[in-house]
Amino acid sequence: MPPVVSVIGRKKAGKTTVLERLIAALKSRGYRIATIKHHIHYGFCMDSPGKDTWRHSAAGADVVAISSPDRLVVTISTPREMRVTEIAERFMGEADIVLTEGYARASTPKILVATSEEDLELFTATAGGEIVAVVSDALEDAGCPTFGFHEVHRLAEFIAERFVGDEP
Repeated sequence: MPPVVSVIGRKKAGKTTVLERLIAALKSRGYRIATIKHHIHYGFCMDSPGKDTWRHSAAGADVVAISSPDRLVVTISTPREMRVTEIAERFMGEADIVLTEGYARASTPKILVATSEEDLELFTATAGGEIVAVVSDALEDAGCPTFGFHEVHRLAEFIAERFVGDEP
């Protein structure tokens, strides 16, 4: 299974922006990246009501896929929320690393996007797994490697060395 690293933080802290930059930095090094966005609300829809795949799901299909010359999207109905590791197992052979947005309580290593000292205190107390790095322009010493928002290339280097190795 590829290593899984979760990017966590408060809403609007900059998690998605950090992930976008981190994906680009790791891709530039030649790594294959999978991402998982944790959505805590029921009933989200990647498809618009009335579209064909939405209609397939509404009719009762348990697995719906849409394929094009350059993309495959698969949705699977599940009886319960899958653990992040169960999802990551499905990426074997497809990705060198899985980055998640969310999953603060999972036992995966965490990168905390923090805008204040309170964020560090809150997530250190409540997050599952180890906080291995912090991205923040507000904190200088978080007790682990700390990167500014403009230092995502250094963060990518840290992740490559610690989780996937120097060579893709």
